[in-house]
Amino acid sequence: MELDLAELISLRRDFHRHPELGFEETRTKAKVAEYLRNIGLEVHEGVGVVGILRAGSGNRAIGLRADMDALPINEASQHGYVSESPGVMHACGHDGHTTMLLGAASVLAYSPEFDGTVVFLFQPNEEHGLGARAMIDEGVLEKFPVDEVYAIHNLPGAPVGQVSTRSGLICSSESLFEISIKGQGGHASMPQVGRDAITIGAEVVQALQTIVSRKLAPGSGAVVSVTEFLTDGQRNVLPGNATLKGDVRTRSPEDRETVEQLMRQIADGIALAHGVSVDVTFNTEFIETINSYEPVQATTRAACSLGLETILDRTPMSFSEDFAHFCAAVPGCFLLMGNGIDGANGQPLHSDDYDFNDDLLETGVNFWTALVRDRLPIRG
Repeated sequence: MELDLAELISLRRDFHRHPELGFEETRTKAKVAEYLRNIGLEVHEGVGVVGILRAGSGNRAIGLRADMDALPINEASQHGYVSESPGVMHACGHDGHTTMLLGAASVLAYSPEFDGTVVFLFQPNEEHGLGARAMIDEGVLEKFPVDEVYAIHNLPGAPVGQVSTRSGLICSSESLFEISIKGQGGHASMPQVGRDAITIGAEVVQALQTIVSRKLAPGSGAVVSVTEFLTDGQRNVLPGNATLKGDVRTRSPEDRETVEQLMRQIADGIALAHGVSVDVTFNTEFIETINSYEPVQATTRAACSLGLETILDRTPMSFSEDFAHFCAAVPGCFLLMGNGIDGANGQPLHSDDYDFNDDLLETGVNFWTALVRDRLPIRG
């Protein structure tokens, strides 16, 4: 079957025009399910959408995942298919990921040159790290077991179609922390009477920076960022309460556990020194994404068979990806595919003028089909 690229471009731009936030992808899920049914796939709808395509008599199965959710960003683009949902846009290319996988499902459905089962996983809410876990908790891997699982993410700033991945760690974990300080508010003119939470909080912020610079090995790749500092102070009122919120990225579970331990130790020590109470929460939604060796080799073979530039040992990414939960359950490979260097295609992910490159659609479809035929070959 010859790929209808114009139809895919139209479909991708429709997804872009109608973005939906995580766990609110009602329209997107309906269009995905309809498309899969129209090309003859077995379709199952739950928190996400699963399409099943079988060919031959082989008992091997592989899973291919695409994410569907958008971001809470006002779009600033000038093209003719800007978001029609105020405050919501596809600023990470998930519209393209979904479309590439649908295109691959169509090609494979009409030309099933493989032996086994392909499980197409269309996942909600990747951006908040909850969608993959929700599908797994719903039993998707028990109902539709796979031997391996794969996912593509577009990468702006890299040449169109360039494939890069690595064995082992490919994406960092993300943990969200919150430190609540309860002191004693008071009059701004008499700080000695109270226990000023803003000064104590500032001391905590400074001390947290020593975790990476002095407590972890150089080159660990860990990042500790305080992103919010909230108090109940006013113009002439010293705050009695302060809340620090932030984000931690690490490249190993051991470093993640060390950061949490040191964060609690620092907060408790400063609180004790100032006679205030403190509460620390540390919640990990994105674990580290770990690629398995053989799926990485298969990714490389598929890319090379199409003549795509391939980087097999790229530097791990500092961002996080909830595909990690699939990789923790079965061997998997998360790979990056270049989205282009110039214009909106080269803008950073999550920028308000970002756009997926339609020139990548055909490459993505061809890659998925080549990968399926590599992993589920027809014998004899």
